[in-house]
Amino acid sequence: MRTDSTRISDEIKNQCKSYIENTYGSSYTASGGMKAKKSNKKIQDAHEAIRPTSLDLSPAVVKDSLKRDQYRLYKLIWNRFMASQMAPAKYDTLAITMFCDQHRLRSYESNQTFDGFLKVYGDEKKGKSKKEEESASLPDVKKGDLVYLQDTSEEQKFTSPPPRYTEASLVKTLEEKGIGRPSTYSPTIQTIIARRYVENHEKKFHPTELGIMVTELIEEYFKKIIDYDFTAQMEKDLDEIADGNKEWQDIIREFYQEFRKDLEYAEKVMEKIEIEDPVSDVQCEKCGRMMVIKDGRYGKFLACPGFPECRNTKTIVEELGIDCPECEDGTIIVKKSKKGRKFYGCSNYPDCTFTVWDQPVKDEKCPKCDSLLLQKGYGKIAKIYCSNDECDYSRKVEESETGKEEAEV
Repeated sequence: MRTDSTRISDEIKNQCKSYIENTYGSSYTASGGMKAKKSNKKIQDAHEAIRPTSLDLSPAVVKDSLKRDQYRLYKLIWNRFMASQMAPAKYDTLAITMFCDQHRLRSYESNQTFDGFLKVYGDEKKGKSKKEEESASLPDVKKGDLVYLQDTSEEQKFTSPPPRYTEASLVKTLEEKGIGRPSTYSPTIQTIIARRYVENHEKKFHPTELGIMVTELIEEYFKKIIDYDFTAQMEKDLDEIADGNKEWQDIIREFYQEFRKDLEYAEKVMEKIEIEDPVSDVQCEKCGRMMVIKDGRYGKFLACPGFPECRNTKTIVEELGIDCPECEDGTIIVKKSKKGRKFYGCSNYPDCTFTVWDQPVKDEKCPKCDSLLLQKGYGKIAKIYCSNDECDYSRKVEESETGKEEAEV
C-alpha cells in the first residue's frame, strides 16, 4: 500500500478479485489480499489506502485522457493496488555448499515458477539483473560429490560510508524508530530546512554548521529528549491519553520535573555561541566594507556588515562559465524559482529569456547538432542529452571505481 493505511473496503476487494480472475486467471487471486505488516504502535488508519475509484478505468483506458505525469502516477497506484490483492510469486531455489579444509563456499540459483503479482507489472519486472545474467546455472550435483576448482578471481572492496538521508530514507527511519506519525513527517522535514539545520543538495540532506552545533549542544545538555526511546515512548503515552487510559497532566508533570532540571543547568553553564557570517571577497560600493554571506528566504545573498547604517545587499550570482546559446554576450547562471527550485537562465534577462531546468554541460557540445548539452539526474540514473528537441542524442553517465565514465546509449 502506498499510504500509511492498509484498509480497503470489502466492496472493492470483491470487485478486484473478480477482475483478477477474469483478466489473469483464478490462480492469481489471493484470499483477502496481501497482508501488510503493521508495527505495534497505532497509526492513522481511519481512511482507506489510496486506490483506483473504479476498476473499469485501467491505465490503458485513461492514458489518452491524462498528461504524462498524471498517467504515470495513476499507473503506479493502479499497479500497486492490484498487486497487493494478487497471489505471491513463487521461486525454486537451489543452494550448494562446498567445503575445502576450514573454508565453506556457497552458491545459489533461483528460478521463477509462478509470476503471481508480478503479472500486473508486465515487462517492467521481467528479465534478470546484469549480475544474474553473468552467473552460470548451477551444475547437477548431489551430496558427497567431489568438485574441482576451475578458476579464481580477486576483487578489492572498500567500505563506503552510510548514505546521506533523502526525504524518503528519513521518513523510513522515522517509521522504523517509531517517531512521529505520517501526518508529522512532512512538517518535520520542512522545519529542519526552514531553520537552516540542513541543506538539500542533489536531493540529499547535508547538515549546516548551525545544525551540527545545535545537535552537539542538545546531545550534551538534553540527552534524554534526543534519545530514540524517549520519543517513541512519548508517542505511546499520547496514545494512552487519547484512549483515556492516562491523564495528560500526569504525563506533562512527569516529563517537566526532569526537563526543568536540565534546562536550568544548561542556562547556567551552556556557552553562548554566535555563528559569524562568512566574509566574501566583494566590497560594498557604498561604505567600503567587505560584504558577508547571509541566508535569506530564497537562499544566500550578500549583505553589508554595517547594517543598519548601510543596508546594501546583492544577489549572489553563480556563473557556470557557459555562453548562452540564444544571445551573443549572455552567460548561463544559476537561478531559483519562488518555490526554491533551481533552474538555469541567461544573465541578460529580461532581454534574453533562455531558461532550462536541467544543468547545462560545460566545455562540450552535442556531437550531432552542436547544440547545448544538458544533464538530468544524479548518480546511477544520470544521463546527458541534447537540448535541441529535434535531436535524439543522449547518453548515460556511469560511475566506476576509477571515476565517472560515460557510455553512449
